[in-house]
Amino acid sequence: MDEVEIVVAHRQRATLRVGDVFLKVDADPAHADVEVRAMAMAPVPTPAVLWHRPPVLAVAAVPGTALGVLGEPSPASPASWAAAGAVVRRLHDAPLPQWPGRRLDDVAAELDSECAWLLANAVLPAEVIRRNREIAGAALRQWQPVFIHGDLQITHVFVDDDQVTGVIDWSEAAPGDAMFDLAILTLGHEERLDDLLAGYGTDVDRTVIRAWWSLRSLVAARWLIEHGFDPDAPGCEFDVLRARMREPWTRSP
Repeated sequence: MDEVEIVVAHRQRATLRVGDVFLKVDADPAHADVEVRAMAMAPVPTPAVLWHRPPVLAVAAVPGTALGVLGEPSPASPASWAAAGAVVRRLHDAPLPQWPGRRLDDVAAELDSECAWLLANAVLPAEVIRRNREIAGAALRQWQPVFIHGDLQITHVFVDDDQVTGVIDWSEAAPGDAMFDLAILTLGHEERLDDLLAGYGTDVDRTVIRAWWSLRSLVAARWLIEHGFDPDAPGCEFDVLRARMREPWTRSP
């Protein structure tokens, strides 16, 4: 038997690797159901589903290496980033999933709630929270829904020889804002946005992508802290928020 590697483990889910097989155990069976359905629909490379016996989903490993990790420079070439952009565009141009995505009102309510928690617990200087909350407001507009991955972190896109070999972890796939996927993939790697857009196309709103960088970092902080992760690690969410303080910004009237 191959050695068992714990990839991630917290109160909500755990992922184990045994050889070339990943075993995903989730407390909410709906997550695996969405993942299986989304991978079957997505017109992009995804892991092969080996079997699904709730609460466990077994998927095959994809070849290649991740574009990078949060907090470290991406080793991937500009061509690999452009290939990732082309794959994301293919996904966004695909027919919508038939299950609902997040509503704008829910996103706005979560942002308000998480900012209130950050302020009440003095997790960051109040000015950092308030400035990023204002920047994040640009994401709170009506969007034309597309098929989004929903959690398109840099660790979820694998490449080899400047080609995308697989996109993993589809449990949050849904109709949603295209700019959200682009923002999550470049979170903490903002310098690679031009490379990504070389493959995706430039018909994007960079102000909204920037807004999602702030919004995602604000709303993720409490979850990360409560589940044993450190958003204050170098290059991670708190550094993303602090970086906004070094940029010119015109306050809304």
